[in-house]
This record gives sequence, C-alpha cells and structure tokens, in this order.
Amino acid sequence: MAEILRDIGKIARALDSIANIEFKEYALTRGQYIYLVRIYENPGIIQEKLAELIQVDRTTAARAVKKLEKNGFIEKRADPQNKKNKKLFVTKKGKAVAPIILKENAYSNSTALKGFSVEEARLLDEYLGRVQENVEKEWTKVKKGERRQYLESEGPV
Repeated sequence: MAEILRDIGKIARALDSIANIEFKEYALTRGQYIYLVRIYENPGIIQEKLAELIQVDRTTAARAVKKLEKNGFIEKRADPQNKKNKKLFVTKKGKAVAPIILKENAYSNSTALKGFSVEEARLLDEYLGRVQENVEKEWTKVKKGERRQYLESEGPV
C-alpha cells in the first residue's frame, strides 16, 4: 500500500514552512494566513464555522483569531440575529495582505503541478478530493466523540 498520507503530510509541512518564512514580514505566523484568507473569502463567518472549514478544533481557531484581531488583520462584529455570535471580517490591513497570500497559494499550486498535463492535474484534484472527503468523515466522527475502529481491523485495505 502506498504511503500517500506521509507524502501529503510532507508536502503540507514543506509548504507551511515556506509560507511561515515568507509571511513573517507581515507578522503572520504558524498558519494564521490560512485563517485570514478564509475570513477574506467568507466575510462575516463565525468562529465555529471557520474552525469547521479549516478542520481544526475550536481552541486552535480561537487562538489564531485572537492573534489576527490583536495584530489588526481582522475584526469581530456582533451578529444582529444572535448576540452570542461574533462575525469575523478582514480589516483594511488584512485586505492588503490577503491577495498576496492568494498569489503565493496559486504560485505554490502551479509549482507543485509542474510537469503534469491538464488531465493529470484534473485527475489528481479529483482523487485528492475523494481522499479529503474520506478523511473529513472520520474527522467529523472523532470530533463528535466516536472512536475509530482501527485496532479491530485486519490491516491495510
């Protein structure tokens, strides 16, 4: 069985490391740029939905949001329909940086796909989408307190 998840993890860590170095000059570190861009793409998103979108726990999302707010990249606004919810919006400072992050993402994407035909890139996108759906189902189960049954399984499929 191919160790696809190891390769995906290596790719993700390498790109995250590159981004952390490149975005340091904007005072964005430790993956905060992901939160900033998702808020930029989804103005008015609430913190709980942001955590689900990025697939992290609420505490991790809360820390990132707090730092982004402290550094002036985003702001929280009260939700008129539900006073408990705070909607997240990108500030002027955040709006200046978000397009740079999106450009870096497009550059990294094109770099990663160098040498792939259009059809190969489409297939890879389709396959990774299926992998992501499978993993997301497991993530949702575990998040809800269910235990995965890997100890009872016979081994790799």
